[in-house]
Amino acid sequence: MNRINLLFDRKKENILSVYFTAGFPKLDDTVPTLKCLHENGVDLVEIGVPFSDPMADGIVIQNSSQQALQNGMSIRKLFEQLTDVREHIHIPLVMMGYLNPIMQFGFKAFCEECSRVGVDGMIIPDLPMSDFLAEYKEIAEEFGLEFIFLITPETSEARIREIDSHTNGFIYMVSSAAVTGTQSSFDNKVEYFNRINAMNLKNPRLIGFGISNKSTRDMVNRYSSGAIIGSAFIKALQETKDVDKGVELLLKKLEE
Repeated sequence: MNRINLLFDRKKENILSVYFTAGFPKLDDTVPTLKCLHENGVDLVEIGVPFSDPMADGIVIQNSSQQALQNGMSIRKLFEQLTDVREHIHIPLVMMGYLNPIMQFGFKAFCEECSRVGVDGMIIPDLPMSDFLAEYKEIAEEFGLEFIFLITPETSEARIREIDSHTNGFIYMVSSAAVTGTQSSFDNKVEYFNRINAMNLKNPRLIGFGISNKSTRDMVNRYSSGAIIGSAFIKALQETKDVDKGVELLLKKLEE
């Protein structure tokens, strides 16, 4: 069974997923970041593939992506870095990237490399469901990769049910229609969270965009299987310029 499915079978609540940009703050920080997150009890990690125009991401992640590209990060370099990662890391790993650079690399080649290095799933925010079903689903399944789709408060029930019926990993619930970034409260999202829970979907849900402290994490944990942290971790890395200190700062902020 895929590590993503094993995680959600084993742990039903309070899952902590963390996103980081590969090659940031420094080019060779990718594997040290994975190891540090793993050693500090993070349940799942999203590895961000740097892209010059990450449209779903706020300024914090955009800047980290730009820095990673300036550092020399590329998809080929990333797979080189990840070659032996499964000797040390046993939690699920999800590759998060945009369609353009992945298509330039070759979608099948990308999936093949993901499988080779032990990646468990993929998030491609700008890949339409219709294209996924027509051209990509079969290839992803061939290489044992779970495909993760995003939903927002504006996503129709029909589309949510379509996503739920055609995927088997988890659903990424975006807390708002805005780009990534921290928020102070999710009190105005309760109706959305309750509406999705009432649909009785087969896939578990993780909530992301805006979670940066104990109160926002506790809030989303009440309405889903857990939280996805992105911008708050990138900010911690920017502040500390050090992987170990950045992880320490993030975990501290999640308890405040």
